[in-house]
Amino acid sequence: MNRFKVVNDAASEFEAVWLGRDSHLSEMEGFVEFHLLRGPTYDDHILYASHTVWRTKADFESWTRSEQFRKAHSRAPSSRPLYLGHPQFEGFETVE
Repeated sequence: MNRFKVVNDAASEFEAVWLGRDSHLSEMEGFVEFHLLRGPTYDDHILYASHTVWRTKADFESWTRSEQFRKAHSRAPSSRPLYLGHPQFEGFETVE
């Protein structure tokens, strides 16, 4: 998952970008599901996470090297910053 600290007054725009994107995830072997999660609100941001589930770590890694990944991430950002800093990637593997 990637965590984003979205500027409070940019939440609607941030969500619109995610809801309107062409993700190409369904074209990838091993893709299971995707969720955009909204978390707590702080004084200067709202925490969001893009959460994707893959069958295997190798399937996820193939996605990150794919043409579909480049297409999905090629959309130009808005004219103003939507979030503070860079997204923070957090990878997890199933234990049980």
